[in-house]
Amino acid sequence: MTGALAARPAASILPAESPFAAVLPTDLTLASPSELAATIGALELACLDNPGSAALWTCLGMAYAVNYDVVKAIDALETATRVEPDHFWAQLKHGELQYRLRVLMHAEATTLKAETLAENAWQLSLARKQLKEIRRLTGGKSLQPELVKRERLVPALLFSAAIFIVGLASIWR
Repeated sequence: MTGALAARPAASILPAESPFAAVLPTDLTLASPSELAATIGALELACLDNPGSAALWTCLGMAYAVNYDVVKAIDALETATRVEPDHFWAQLKHGELQYRLRVLMHAEATTLKAETLAENAWQLSLARKQLKEIRRLTGGKSLQPELVKRERLVPALLFSAAIFIVGLASIWR
């Protein structure tokens, strides 16, 4: 990545039609420390100019994470999910950071929300893959108590209905 990103005005960093390609045109993990610092600075300015942009806050959180600034990354991603709760990428990346920090209950909840927000098959596959990894670490179990109840309720009701139908069928004979 070149210094061109830092030289652009903060308002032009995030066009509405292409939110991530304009902000993060290259892999930040390959950027030099000075390029990463310039990108973070430009994103911070852009977030100040556009505080309601979940995409900008998400990119800032990702940049902080690459820079190993976990507290700022969490703050930026939480801001992204607070600003726009129905933003797929904000939810997914927030869940990913929590997963990497092994805050698995929160990671699962956020990833499940992202799964419901997926707009296409690719996004859905990303969310499900992340959820699969979270569940792998938890022994295949959900950490969400309301999901556990729902997962057990449906089979229990189906089994009860089947027993009831079999009982009625045996009485009618």
